Amino acid sequence: MTDNAFWDRIAPKYAKQPISNVDAYETTLARVKTYLGSETTALELGCGTGSTALRLCDGTTRYVATDISQGMIDIARGKTAAAEPTPEFHRAGVDAAAFAKGPFNTVLAFNLLHLLPDIDAALGMIHAKLPKDGVFISKTPAIGGKWYYRPLVKTLQLLGKAPHVNFLTVDELDTKVAASGFQIVETGLYPPSTPSRFIVARKV
Repeated sequence: MTDNAFWDRIAPKYAKQPISNVDAYETTLARVKTYLGSETTALELGCGTGSTALRLCDGTTRYVATDISQGMIDIARGKTAAAEPTPEFHRAGVDAAAFAKGPFNTVLAFNLLHLLPDIDAALGMIHAKLPKDGVFISKTPAIGGKWYYRPLVKTLQLLGKAPHVNFLTVDELDTKVAASGFQIVETGLYPPSTPSRFIVARKV
């Protein structure tokens, strides 16, 4: 099963799941908003069903959100009827198609990097598409130090109940972002128990 087929299949169930840690989520949104403004043109990669896009778009001049799953995008578009302002939702991966609606000076990726088959290639594309001083903001479960996740995830993958997963530590995430040509300007762990690594980086 391809990853986009997996996310299409679980999209309705995913949309009904409550936020696992509301405090961590709200802290993340608060930090992200400090980097957005009236001149921000934002691209969110891996937007899922659009909940975060709807929370952040009013702090930008333009907000485009993409996902590889058409099922996720359909649900996200269904939420825009009562939204003002409204983000744009499009089906696309972390590839040129995601950036075709640009240009953008800010790229966001929440709970995405650990799911990508090639993180280095994705970070390289993001860096290449952003202008000088452009901002990349991400939040990623850093489960590389949690050894017990590996056999669980592998079993779920064999059953078709989990997508591709990268097991990265906090240090490995930071290193990959910096090695892609970004200067890291802020980090955090929200929540620290996961840990879920929050990174703000600027293209230099």
